[in-house]
Amino acid sequence: MKVAVIILNWNGKQLLEQFLPAMLKYSSNDADIYVADNNSPDDSVKFVKETFPSVKIIENSINGGYAKGYNDALQHIDADIYALVNSDIEVTENWLKPIISEFESSKDTVAIQPKIKDFKDKTKFEYAGAAGGFIDLYGYPYCRGRLFSNLEKDTAQYNDTTDIFWASGACFFIRKEIFHQLDGFDEDYFAHYEEIDLCWRIKNEGYNIKYVGESTVYHVGGATLNEANPRKTYLNFRNSLFSILKNVPSNYLFFVLLIRLLLDGVAGIKFLFELRPRHCFAILKAHFNFYYNIPKYLKKRKRITDKKNNYYQCKSIVWQHFVLGKKNFSEIT
Repeated sequence: MKVAVIILNWNGKQLLEQFLPAMLKYSSNDADIYVADNNSPDDSVKFVKETFPSVKIIENSINGGYAKGYNDALQHIDADIYALVNSDIEVTENWLKPIISEFESSKDTVAIQPKIKDFKDKTKFEYAGAAGGFIDLYGYPYCRGRLFSNLEKDTAQYNDTTDIFWASGACFFIRKEIFHQLDGFDEDYFAHYEEIDLCWRIKNEGYNIKYVGESTVYHVGGATLNEANPRKTYLNFRNSLFSILKNVPSNYLFFVLLIRLLLDGVAGIKFLFELRPRHCFAILKAHFNFYYNIPKYLKKRKRITDKKNNYYQCKSIVWQHFVLGKKNFSEIT
């Protein structure tokens, strides 16, 4: 099984210098290593060519963000499995073999993520994926090991291999055939939530997505846009609504959208009370952009094959966490 590890880079020379050595040390025997550069203004490409000559370079003509950046780069890579890895990921010894083995033994599994822990505190799971992603009825994502901003410590409670709803874009493995069959990432997203949308489409086609706890990576997080940036709030809220409109079964759609829009309004009020008005305005901007693009995204809806319509694990993670006070995934009902 031919594997390609592709690191999407924009202006990330320092991150490449920090994390490429471990990537080469622990991956070169099992995969080809690529850096896909999104037209960086720094000297990232020159640095990689001179310092890591075994790394293959793909130079995108523009910065199309995560979605278009990977869509463009993957057209030039021949592999059975794509491993899409953020430039701020530190891989560990033997991180690839358990995942490759799972792909080989489970033909219906088309996407996988490893255990993702916090580079800044290696005892804890990391926000972007933790031990595998899920989604509630209203399109709010959460993870084993992470409910909203509450991060669990890793006490080996998630060392298993199990089905999940979405795999983190920070370290995202997918079969090449399925990636292209589903037209890759939605380029209108630019960044944030695009992996959840792709996983939702994968699930709607009846395929499996898994978490493999034998494989561990560490993620810095926020290297492109951190949580304090209103741009990230805008993209997350807007793209989440786009994904609901594209992927929720028809008999759920109106109800789910209505409740979600109301809950977003509550989130906006919360930002105001926290004296973060720019994030409140980011939600308003996201909603107006969503309303404007409703006709476009209705055309993107595909045939949904999940007749049971049971894509969600709990009805409201907001209720479970903020009202009932549940902090860990194991407490969710």
